[in-house]
Amino acid sequence: MFIATLIATEKLEKGELSSAQDRLNAAGCAVTGLSDVVDNRVADIFFSGSAKDARAALEGIKDSMDVAVQPLENRQKKLLISDMDSTMITVECIDELADYAGIKGQIAEITERAMQGELDFEEALRGRVALLKGLETSAIQKCLDERVTIMPGAEILVRTMRKFGAETVLVSGGFTKFAKPVAEMIGFHSFHANILDEDNGQLNGGLVGEIVAAAAKKKLLESRAEAAGLALRDCLAVGDGANDIPMIETSGMGVAYHAKPKAALAADVAINSNDLTALLHMQGISSDQWVSD
Repeated sequence: MFIATLIATEKLEKGELSSAQDRLNAAGCAVTGLSDVVDNRVADIFFSGSAKDARAALEGIKDSMDVAVQPLENRQKKLLISDMDSTMITVECIDELADYAGIKGQIAEITERAMQGELDFEEALRGRVALLKGLETSAIQKCLDERVTIMPGAEILVRTMRKFGAETVLVSGGFTKFAKPVAEMIGFHSFHANILDEDNGQLNGGLVGEIVAAAAKKKLLESRAEAAGLALRDCLAVGDGANDIPMIETSGMGVAYHAKPKAALAADVAINSNDLTALLHMQGISSDQWVSD
């Protein structure tokens, strides 16, 4: 048995719900039930058949609506692992930090290509960090204060999943100097990121230790699930770039959030219209159960 969750940005109309059922039936998926409309904009359609066919049938049903198709079993997840830049916060920290060095355009172009999967992530990261050599480390706190904004819905998502007993992990190909305060602000249990090397109050263009890239993100998901005694089907991973693809593909529910095309194609669900609270609706958690502070 599967569920297709329709998440409208405003109001879910009866005609839209009927259209979704018609599409599923036409794709050979037998609709077996409907939920009530929750929060005036969310509804579940229960069906049997092929999840792949259902996703194809419901794709593009409405520009201002997201659709999640998943098994009914293990709907509510017990572990959340999330990317940081452009997922839990609205910016790419390295690009904003580069602005204080006067080279944002140069670095942002490399960042975009790396996130699209056009460049090797580790090589691109080391190259960008090298360009920041000589930047005063005080720019990091200034960047945090002036540029870093929490993504809408991030705090509600993380704190609500914690309320329901889930472990929450922030994992970033960025830097600990940003990941630590961001994790604390949002409410994550733990964080993992790269360590910028510095000398005498300046960045020296290097990194300390192993790089947190795609393979490390996947490995962290697997190790945290194993440590908690969870199957991968109990885990939810969310990200936006090519370096998030392995953990997205490995988790029971892989979500691409306002993502690059390759990440969106790899994911079980692509959220393009709603904020991060859509990940709670996907799990059947309505707004009266959310933790908002």
